[in-house]
Amino acid sequence: MTLITDTSRRADTESPLIEILAERWSPRSYDKTAVIDEATLTTVLEAARWAPSASNMQPARFIVARRGSASFAKITDALMGFNRAWADTASVLVVNVAKLSIDETRENPWARYDVGQAVAHLSIQAQHEGLHTHQMGGFDGAAIAAAFNLTDDQAVVTVTALGVLGNAEDLTPELREREIAPRTRLPLAELLLEND
Repeated sequence: MTLITDTSRRADTESPLIEILAERWSPRSYDKTAVIDEATLTTVLEAARWAPSASNMQPARFIVARRGSASFAKITDALMGFNRAWADTASVLVVNVAKLSIDETRENPWARYDVGQAVAHLSIQAQHEGLHTHQMGGFDGAAIAAAFNLTDDQAVVTVTALGVLGNAEDLTPELREREIAPRTRLPLAELLLEND
């Protein structure tokens, strides 16, 4: 068996990016023994706190669960599909929640978008700290909401795995194939609906 030692997954970009963006990717292989120190974890969460939000409403809320905790187990129990096969090796799982209302009579139409911005900032700060993140949509949101007593005004948007990169050889063959496959993106020209 050949060990995979080249951990760089640098994006082949059409235009130069700052290094932290070019190097960011979403692994499934995490070091199941690594512990993120509290200062680093706080820094990563602080980046999320300072993300832009519409009218500075700051609708992003987070459930932070360290591996081995009861909260971590509740989250992994609610994961679905392939996520169940690898996410329990991450050091931390973060449930990203949107506070949906502005007040008793008005919904915040940008709440989920703002949570996405907060998680993007968290991801880039994590990369800067030498960590990796992987966003997950495969989970039972109702189960997470029930497990953490979320209100109707709190919607689970995504779950983020956070940790230290592990060895792809520790994954199942199917997941390993995904882990080492070439990174691809649509050409920029296909994303521009108009570029006048």
